[in-house]
Amino acid sequence: MRTALAFLLGREPDLDVTSASWQRAADLSRALRPHVCVVDMDSPEAGGPRGLRELSGNGNGSENGSGSGSGNGDAHGEAAAGGGGRAALLALASAGRPGPLRRAYEEKALGYLSKNASPDRLVEGIRHVAKGERFIDEALGFGFLEAAEIPLTRRELSVLSLAAEGASVGEIARSLHLSNGTVRNYMAAITRKTGARNRVDAIRISRGAGWV
Repeated sequence: MRTALAFLLGREPDLDVTSASWQRAADLSRALRPHVCVVDMDSPEAGGPRGLRELSGNGNGSENGSGSGSGNGDAHGEAAAGGGGRAALLALASAGRPGPLRRAYEEKALGYLSKNASPDRLVEGIRHVAKGERFIDEALGFGFLEAAEIPLTRRELSVLSLAAEGASVGEIARSLHLSNGTVRNYMAAITRKTGARNRVDAIRISRGAGWV
């Protein structure tokens, strides 16, 4: 998907396009200082240590941005341009997964586009975001409503994310500098708030919504 988007965007005469995996995106963004970064929010790496948070601090948000597209899990699109500051983010997301939408919003993404949108719509979004204009696909409207209603706190999401990776109560406690009892209390609250039967069910429900 990343390669296909980069090819399509590269055919636009006013867009200078570079694509990269999540592993390379932040470093490449620092080097190229793009106007716009197009990011695949459904990628597990979007919330990882070299994901959206690191990328959002790089690049440039000025005008006449070029877009670069990437997707398919580990992809970013970056618009090569000059200047200082941070890149404007355009998030590619799925309407049925409010968690990634929420993460993009918290990282102050300027654009939000459904992954089912046409290439022409993506080009339109890149041009709006490059000019500093907010761009929101109407197909994501209900997803935003769901994203505003996430039942879990940031700390509970941290606990659940580690649990989803297979960490034990003790490992979660050490990683987050908590007591074992506090972790168990968080897990009980998570299970209750998500309407789950147990820890495994809470992870299943949260993954389905894209919270973890």
